[in-house]
Amino acid sequence: MTKYSIGVDYGTQSGRAVLVEIGTGKEIATSVKPYTHGVMDEYLPDGVTKLENDWALQHPTDYIEVLETTVPDVLKQANVLADDVIGIGIDFTACTVLPINTSGTPLCLTEQYMNHPHSYVKLWKHHAAQDEANSLNEIAETRGEAFLQRYGGKISSEWLVPKLWQILNEAPEIYDAADQFVEATDWVTYQLTGDLKRNSCTAGYKAIWHKQEGYPSKEFFKALDPRLENVVDEKLSTNIYPIGSKAGELTEKAAKMIGLNPGTAVAIANVDAHVAVPAVGITEPGKLLMIMGTSTCHILLGEKEEVVPGMCGVVEDGVIPGFMGYEAGQSCVGDHFEWFTENCVPASYYEEAQQKGMNIHQLLTEKAAKLEVGESGLISLDWWNGNRSTLVDADLTGVLLGATLLTKPEEIYRALIEATAYGTRTIVEAFRNSGVPIHEVYACGGIAEKNALMMQIYSDVLKMDIKISASSQTPALGSAMFGAVAAGKERGGYDDIKDAAKEMARLKDYVYQPNHENSQVYDQLFSEYARLYDYFGRGENNVMKNLKKIKHAQSNKAKEKITQ
Repeated sequence: MTKYSIGVDYGTQSGRAVLVEIGTGKEIATSVKPYTHGVMDEYLPDGVTKLENDWALQHPTDYIEVLETTVPDVLKQANVLADDVIGIGIDFTACTVLPINTSGTPLCLTEQYMNHPHSYVKLWKHHAAQDEANSLNEIAETRGEAFLQRYGGKISSEWLVPKLWQILNEAPEIYDAADQFVEATDWVTYQLTGDLKRNSCTAGYKAIWHKQEGYPSKEFFKALDPRLENVVDEKLSTNIYPIGSKAGELTEKAAKMIGLNPGTAVAIANVDAHVAVPAVGITEPGKLLMIMGTSTCHILLGEKEEVVPGMCGVVEDGVIPGFMGYEAGQSCVGDHFEWFTENCVPASYYEEAQQKGMNIHQLLTEKAAKLEVGESGLISLDWWNGNRSTLVDADLTGVLLGATLLTKPEEIYRALIEATAYGTRTIVEAFRNSGVPIHEVYACGGIAEKNALMMQIYSDVLKMDIKISASSQTPALGSAMFGAVAAGKERGGYDDIKDAAKEMARLKDYVYQPNHENSQVYDQLFSEYARLYDYFGRGENNVMKNLKKIKHAQSNKAKEKITQ
């Protein structure tokens, strides 16, 4: 009488469902559906409405298509009956928010607003609310708002309040038309249960909500903008539901849509990074998990609420009930390497990769692995998509230093990998220096699973062992585990996520261990990285921001010429 749970993980480019066996954590079937509309960063679906710089939107129907396609597919692949699936859980990138009307319909799906950019889903990497974030941070600091320190001293442009404020500033008609602004993860769960419940993870990490104190005061929101004074009551909600609880059960309509039984337990929605923690067996403090993909998220449990410079947040019960959940992150990792291969690698390398039966990343990794540490003479800052931790500044940009006419693509590729490792070390040191211990390091995600060179470099730079998740879909496994917890022990699941982790979490046997000789050289390189980090990142040289201002001014001039 084997029972199963389904986890659905919504990433940046696609969504995937994983069918997991209760009791073992064994992944029985996986199905991936790329988003039909992908990431919209240039035009709306009409192909006419152009988006401005730093925009990143998504289409909510893509999320529904993922459910319609992947859930029936995993059941079919595994020849498993709906009767044997006891729960389902979902997770999402965050902060990924959208405006909905009173019936729960996204405004972009209404005829009135379908061609309005602000009516769509704002993806986590929508950075066009940086002006609002800057103003928010300045006002919060001036007022001495205590919440600011829980987020490393700055609220990111990626988060809910700056994005919502941007809508109010640039499209008040959308703000007024919206009944609520919701995280996509809560909205999709709402489509399954018919009941909108906001989860404590996104509320705590992305919407400035605190378990003991709630949201910031009305006075604070009024200081931002008089129109925002009652934003919590008017556009959000004070009803927040804890991670690990049950959101409800599948409605008849949702069950029919995805091929499961009505009444199947649905977990409170979660975030892709945070949900991965119990999936690698972490249920206690001192263990850092790196969730490595297009970006990297660092999650860590602690026993006390400490102030850590540049952390993304500390939330009570935000990851595992009973602990403080700390989050930090790097907003450019996989995206970093993708940018390089698409723009900077000669055709001859692609031809060589094809001849060897490799993809371009595999070839560059193979070549980069032959280099000694420091042999390239290069060092890079990993800010191609801004800096999330520890500087919390989306206006920072990338640096490559030390290039000559003899520099090879693989040398640059390795320098980019090393830069992301240095960024992680910066984060680890910030936690330790603030009284939050890190004794062990874990990693999950496609990069952790596939790129041995990168994980060895991280081990050498951090001077620590790194354990790797055995699951290729760790967030989806975590969501399935929470689905099993939502079902409860009576239905064949679990009453507690810690119990689920004991039985269902999985790690690979192989552990990356630091090479002492390499670590010594990396110590030297990291000291140079740290000097550049402070020089460009802490105000001594604002060249990156000045260049951005010139870029925007000239872009606007070019647009004006086109429209004349």
